[in-house]
Formats: sequence, structure tokens, C-alpha cells
Amino acid sequence: MKNIKVVAAVIINNKKVFATQRGYGEYKDRWEFPGGKIEIGETPEDALKREIFEELETTIEVKEKLKTIEYDYPTFHICMNCYLCSIVKGSLMLKEHEDAKWLTKENLYSVNWLDADLEVLDIVSNLLN
Repeated sequence: MKNIKVVAAVIINNKKVFATQRGYGEYKDRWEFPGGKIEIGETPEDALKREIFEELETTIEVKEKLKTIEYDYPTFHICMNCYLCSIVKGSLMLKEHEDAKWLTKENLYSVNWLDADLEVLDIVSNLLN
């Protein structure tokens, strides 16, 4: 089984968290925390900064690691490091995603999350207090 190492940004602002809807691939239309694959030689934090800038034209500050999620999808295994992040500069312009939303604690579960991302929602919910 293919093993993929990725990072995800949990961007929180004004008691809301930023979620993106995939616009491509096998999991098109599902929701996730933005991020992507770690390239050879990159730290997870550097990979996350690069991915968010590439996908959303936004510079972020990577704060603390919230959780590492190990999840088996039918055709691959994912190891996803989730980090609490804040916006330094930029307006979260969608370049690869179909849609995006700022979700509150009350509507956090209202979108069709990817299975691995579901694993961090309890932590995110507590951060939205």
C-alpha cells in the first residue's frame, strides 16, 4: 500500500476555522483542512507554509502541532500532521480548491469531511471555544 506523508493547516480566526473543498481527484467535493505533501528535504512546517502559499496565496505562521493522524484509505495510507496556524499575510485566494468556508463550532460537522480530517475535529471544536 502506498504511504503518503502530508501536512494540514488548521487556520483559526475569530472562533472560526478555515476549511476547503477539493476540486479534483478521487475525493473531489469532500472537505479538508488545506495543506499537501511533504517534499524530500522539507520539514513539515516548511512544507505547510509552501503548500498554503501555493494553493491559497497566503503566508501563514505555523504554531503548535495538534495531532498526527494515521489513516488507511482503500488505496493508500496517509500520515497527516495537523498544525494550528494563523494568517500572516494574504486573503486565502482559492487556486486549487472548489470552495472554502469559515466554520464555527456549531457548523463544524456540516460539511462532508474527508475521513482522515474527521480525526482532528474534536480538537478543533475545543479550540473554537
